Amino acid sequence: MSDPSLYTYPSPLEGYQGLEPLPEQKAADGKSYVNPPAEKKSEAYNAFVSPIRNDERSGFDVHIYFLQTEEEEVKFATELWERIRREFPELRIYKIWDKPIGPHPMAMFEVNIFTPEQFGAFIPWLVINRGPLSALIHPNTDEEERDHTQRATWMGQPLPLNLRLFKRMSRK
Repeated sequence: MSDPSLYTYPSPLEGYQGLEPLPEQKAADGKSYVNPPAEKKSEAYNAFVSPIRNDERSGFDVHIYFLQTEEEEVKFATELWERIRREFPELRIYKIWDKPIGPHPMAMFEVNIFTPEQFGAFIPWLVINRGPLSALIHPNTDEEERDHTQRATWMGQPLPLNLRLFKRMSRK
């Protein structure tokens, strides 16, 4: 969906250079490694990492897609939408679109996630409860096309997005 060579990537070790080597000791399972204790918990437990937004716009969008021509999928999507509204009222849940809108190639509804805690609760829940539907999970930064492509994560079958909208926006 996205050409990784279009972007630059800082080293994942930025801020962690020059530390003592990690131990080679294996954990009790015999496969994973014993990690040294951290001085403090990662800030990523409390706020999304930069450049992901931590404001009223939301840190992540989740677009849940369904075939608008398939009665069973429409019913399932409508029931899932209701369940999400009842079980996760703190999330922002938009209307159900019964046709493609924006870059989205088929019917869908959108859910906004505002905190890492909400992300940690909702995404595993959605993995189990999304049924036959696909979902696009993307962060919100100031790079919309990249958020919907290179930074995106899919559950289920990935769908081709209409990126022309982003191309037009970037030309303006």
